[in-house]
Amino acid sequence: MNKITKVTLVAGALAVFASGFAYTSQDSQAMEPGGYQTIVDDKGAIVMPEVDFRKDWTALGTWAIAADEGTQGSKGFHVVYTQPETVAAYRKTGKFPDGAVLVKELFSTTTHSRPTGIVSQADGLTGTFVMVKDTKNRFPGNKLWGDGWGWAFFNTKDSKMTPTKDYKEECLGCHVPAQDTDWIYVQGYPVLKK
Repeated sequence: MNKITKVTLVAGALAVFASGFAYTSQDSQAMEPGGYQTIVDDKGAIVMPEVDFRKDWTALGTWAIAADEGTQGSKGFHVVYTQPETVAAYRKTGKFPDGAVLVKELFSTTTHSRPTGIVSQADGLTGTFVMVKDTKNRFPGNKLWGDGWGWAFFNTKDSKMTPTKDYKEECLGCHVPAQDTDWIYVQGYPVLKK
């Protein structure tokens, strides 16, 4: 093997190593823009992402909450977003990656008669839920963390302080039917399907 071939092989090996390292580094920090590192402090307190998730993240789906009996339309919408990197990882592995953030906005609605029929539209934001995937059990003594997630609700008036005190009492009950899909109702999110 001549000197040029050796240099080429070494350079090629270094390029492969570097690209592999870059992927690993990028993969481990894939959630950083608005993810775990930017919305969770060292004690596990969760704040709202400061990114424009309506514009920059992927809308997973919307849930319509049925109106009370005898009333037409929907009484609320739940609109759920996550980072594009989370969607890509989930479609590849079927699991939410560590640090993934799910944001669910709750909207009140107004219902109208339109040429197409009775329709409900989002009206006012009434609150926001944030979940952060935690595969490492980082905060075992924190009552906002457990079952693989950090859980927090935010009132519309205060995105810096969650009133949630204990996810088992305040959050988990609504997610019990989705326990087999990592506590998330993935069947309502077509973008996660290949």
